[in-house]
Amino acid sequence: MFDAVTRRPRSARVVQTEGDVDPRLPNRARSPLPTANDEVRPLLGPSWFAAVMGTGIVANAAATLPRSFPGLRTAATVVWLAAGLLLVVLMIGYVRQRVLRLHAADPIQAQFLGAPAVALLTVAAGALQFGQPVIGARAALDLGGALWSLGTALGLATACAVPYLMITRHRFAPDAAFGGWLMPVVPPLVSATTGALLVPHTPTGQPRLALLLGCFALFGLGLVTVLLVLAMVYSRLVHHDAPTGAMVPTVWIGLGALGQVVTGLSALAAAVPGTLPAPYVQGAAVLALLGGVAVWGFAILWLALAVALTVREFRAGLPFAPTWWSFIFPLGALVTATAAAAARTDSQLFIWPTVVLYTLLVAAWLVVAYRSLRHAAAHAFGR
Repeated sequence: MFDAVTRRPRSARVVQTEGDVDPRLPNRARSPLPTANDEVRPLLGPSWFAAVMGTGIVANAAATLPRSFPGLRTAATVVWLAAGLLLVVLMIGYVRQRVLRLHAADPIQAQFLGAPAVALLTVAAGALQFGQPVIGARAALDLGGALWSLGTALGLATACAVPYLMITRHRFAPDAAFGGWLMPVVPPLVSATTGALLVPHTPTGQPRLALLLGCFALFGLGLVTVLLVLAMVYSRLVHHDAPTGAMVPTVWIGLGALGQVVTGLSALAAAVPGTLPAPYVQGAAVLALLGGVAVWGFAILWLALAVALTVREFRAGLPFAPTWWSFIFPLGALVTATAAAAARTDSQLFIWPTVVLYTLLVAAWLVVAYRSLRHAAAHAFGR
């Protein structure tokens, strides 16, 4: 994961971590933002936090499966702990570099600044679902709440700051839009989903109402911006050359955003009873079922498109890059979305596909995790 430091002339702004994003990606224009340590290549890019996202959702998705299997919950707990440990390691490594301004100045790296927020939120969701047997109910709730608060604050910051930088500082070619543009605006969707898990544990009355309504507001913020960006990404796909190299896995991020919409609708609907009056309980349930299934259908279309583009690129030769983690979290989000549809409809159309998708998720996670460890070892001990 950690790339060698490379010295460059002071006049050159080095904003790309080796392996983080294919240098052939479009839009290599530089931002006029001043940067510190321009001659040093960062060791660790924010896109590596997708490893925490992917590992965490392997655990979280297990808790949503419509069928139970012996040992699954124990295995999921171990995976959640691994995600938490990885989060700590990456956070320490990233903060020690002091390269936030450097990454914010780069039109591509800035997009992945949303990954740390989603990583925090993913581990928070795991704490609420798996933490009790490990650290106790009170500690699990406190940990989940703290991580959710930090992840939500960071996610709101990236959802506002990155688009602002894109408008005022970054310069983009006509074919610049790619799936990574979703990363800064997806965190509020994940905050809404995870926050819904906290609602039943919040004191009744105004505190619980405020949290629930805040989660709905976060959901709306994420939903509208995700749809706007998806339209731009789709337009880029059909109007310009097909994506190549490390750009291809980022197409899957659209699937993750759509999966989060479905999962969020279901989670929020489950949190409404006891907080809002009866008519809203029924309305939220209807929206979660009909709206969720409708968005799920669109997600399947995006899945088909992403799979076709990925197979095409694998045939041409797709080298490993951190963007391979873009396969994992989106597939996990589709698992949780399909599981949510299964729970609300009790339909075989969703029940067994959820199990199959989860099996594929675990297999993909094992492959990408193995390749990541090899990548890290190569940089730690020399190629």
